Amino acid sequence: MTANLAAKNILLERVRHHVRAIYHQNPLGADLEGLPEALVALMRLQHTAAEPRQHANHWSQSDAVMIAYGDSLQVPGEKPLVTLKHFLDEYTDGVLSGVHILPFYPWSSDDGFSVLDYSSVNEALGDWHDIGAIAGSYDLMADLVINHCSSRSLWFDNFLKNRDPGKGYFYTADPSQDLSDVVRPRTTPLLTEFSAVDGARHVWCTFSPDQVDLDFRNPQVLMQIVSIVRQYLDAGIRIFRLDAVAFLWKIPGTSCLNLEETHEIVRLLRTLVEYAREDAMLITETNIPIQENLSYFGNANEAHCVYNFSLPPLLVNTLVTGDCTYLKQWMMSMPPAQAGTTFFNFIASHDGIGLRPAEGLLSDEELESLIATMEKFGGHVSYRALEGGAKKPYEINISLFDALQGTLKGTDDLGLERFICAHAVMLALDGIPGIYIHSLLGSRNDVARVANTGHYRAINRHQWDFNELVALLEDKSSHHAQVFFRLKSLLAIRAQQPAFHPNAPRFTLHFGSTVFGFWRQSLDQHQNIFCISNISDCTQAIALSDVNLIETGQWHDLISHQQYAARAGNLVLRPYQTVWLTNSP
Repeated sequence: MTANLAAKNILLERVRHHVRAIYHQNPLGADLEGLPEALVALMRLQHTAAEPRQHANHWSQSDAVMIAYGDSLQVPGEKPLVTLKHFLDEYTDGVLSGVHILPFYPWSSDDGFSVLDYSSVNEALGDWHDIGAIAGSYDLMADLVINHCSSRSLWFDNFLKNRDPGKGYFYTADPSQDLSDVVRPRTTPLLTEFSAVDGARHVWCTFSPDQVDLDFRNPQVLMQIVSIVRQYLDAGIRIFRLDAVAFLWKIPGTSCLNLEETHEIVRLLRTLVEYAREDAMLITETNIPIQENLSYFGNANEAHCVYNFSLPPLLVNTLVTGDCTYLKQWMMSMPPAQAGTTFFNFIASHDGIGLRPAEGLLSDEELESLIATMEKFGGHVSYRALEGGAKKPYEINISLFDALQGTLKGTDDLGLERFICAHAVMLALDGIPGIYIHSLLGSRNDVARVANTGHYRAINRHQWDFNELVALLEDKSSHHAQVFFRLKSLLAIRAQQPAFHPNAPRFTLHFGSTVFGFWRQSLDQHQNIFCISNISDCTQAIALSDVNLIETGQWHDLISHQQYAARAGNLVLRPYQTVWLTNSP
């Protein structure tokens, strides 16, 4: 009992500290008395037994997450969530530890990211039983769409009617204010006028007029979000993706991006989820320049993982130019993640190839060349607004398979090898890999879906007829089958290597501009893996003596099983071939 009381007191004091830091200015004059106790009660932590371990790594090299919409796979007459679980159970052979199901709630736009009701499952997908069935077999990641919800939600309807729940939940501003410093990811107006019972309201809309921003200056909003977190934990959800979290707190006259209050809310959520479930995780989705992105690690007291947003544009640029200079420079600048944190690595997503994370890493000329090449391969470009009405490329919308079908010289017959090379690089990096379902399946640009929806992002959001997909996967000559089985093989190999632990050290190797390499070493220093990729369309050879292989033991490639002497001869790499050289059994 004494230990329980001590743990409860420590938790309450930590929550009080977070609350004081978040509401230090208390711009709305809210009543904060009892708020820490209310948050602890909402999470049902009044009788918590022990403090969570600090700096614990709740992951290993066997972890890999598939990213998918709940309806990416469809069978007539079957709930899509049931189909998704069937695919995971029957076809992925245990190589995936988790699945990120993109917003599975009722929604009004943006393919789920305009949430109507956080507490329900979209009936078109299934129900909470289906979510629980997936969570019972896989680490389930869910989106906490924390910055905004739908303008057609009950909360917003109540906001306009000035009644609860919803009264005071949304951020409004005076259109005469100077908001020119606000950073936007879109070109739509920042403020949208709505008619309320007490007159016109100009509501802050970071993303679209249908996505109205929540006002976290109101503690009732924070309590609602914490209540939702508790519900998701009860449903078996282990990993929380904090969507668009960087925009959370607003102070006119600033960029309204990455403000200290936003960071403190992430710290509060980490405290609460760790006490509720020690191995629960927060992942921040912050599509911003690299140093701003890394700031969400805090001092290992904010996000457990940050999306490695700079990786997709840098790796795609590397493979289409045949030059790894920029990728290597980025790798050398990347600090290792502290224990208790790691990177979430991905090279394709439901959105596009973000360009903001490449700012300061690729020159304007490099970005222009990359964009032009992607457009030749069927891609589109989405823009964001700048001060004064100007706009700037924000992301490239294209399927990854099509993005890698050629080089600056045009398309060629090396697209499959280039695509596999990209994943071999990503899977060997420090961090947890996230593989988009349409990369796992080698999906192509969905041109028809773009035409039907009018949205560029739809190009990489194909919906598969499951029976048609199975037939393609059984046809070994199809590129879908070749991609699927080769990626599964790489995932299976990765899962067995201690040197591929998400926190195992990584050291950059230097073989010139056409061969990209790095060295991973297991945390116990018993295993070494040299990860070397030819990122060009020509055969490359490097002297094994330059790899600096340790003399002891026989070296072999984990992928091809070829044997190598430590310092004899050359390592000859076919176009886009990757080797994972190790001297462990």
